[in-house]
Formats: sequence, structure tokens, C-alpha cells
Amino acid sequence: QEHLTESGGGLVQAGESLRLSCVFSGGHFSARAMAWFRQVPGKEREFVAGINYNAEKTYYADSVKGRFTISRDDAKNTAYLQMDSLKPEDTAVYYCHTDFSVKTTNTRSGLWGQGTQVTVSS
Repeated sequence: QEHLTESGGGLVQAGESLRLSCVFSGGHFSARAMAWFRQVPGKEREFVAGINYNAEKTYYADSVKGRFTISRDDAKNTAYLQMDSLKPEDTAVYYCHTDFSVKTTNTRSGLWGQGTQVTVSS
């Protein structure tokens, strides 16, 4: 059974960095696109970053462009989200998503992880 497990969230101060990890198990990772979304209470889940199956294309929300970097390591079945220059408005639960193409809107297709909390204090 396919499964996604996120880790790396935590509490940091504004300006600091965090790296989130998402491990894929139970399937063929190198065929999958990966993406990160985030959600705050009362708001829709929003796209943050995506990477296609062979890492040739990456996609970013305007709000994180230049600060966040998505990457993947197929040998480890893992996708990463490097988050630099964090801001209080980046505070959210971050979710990993996989499908056969990058999804940039909330979707019922594909597979979601359980989420990891990121809190940025001012």
C-alpha cells in the first residue's frame, strides 16, 4: 500500500530555515510527481511547490518563490522542501502530495501525507 510520511516541521523564528522531508513507500517513486501544499485553519489548502517525476521542472507559488526550494532524491524515495527566510505568514500545516503529474490545486486524486506543523514566530 502506498504511503507518504512527512517530517521536519517545528517552531522557528522569522528569518530562520527548515527542511521538510516526505518519504514515499509502497510504490514506484521515480514515476511520481511530488508537491507540497499548506493549510491554515479556516482556509483552503494551497499549493506551495511541485516537482515533476524526473526533476526537470519545478513549480512555486508566488508567495514562496526565491525562498523555498523543492527537490527529490529517488535513491531515498524522498522529496524535500527547503524553506529559507521564513515569515510568520508561512505558519501552517504542510502536506506532501504525489500523483503522476504535479497538481497545483487542492485535489482528491493522488495520495496525501498526514501533514507536519510549521510555526514561525515573529
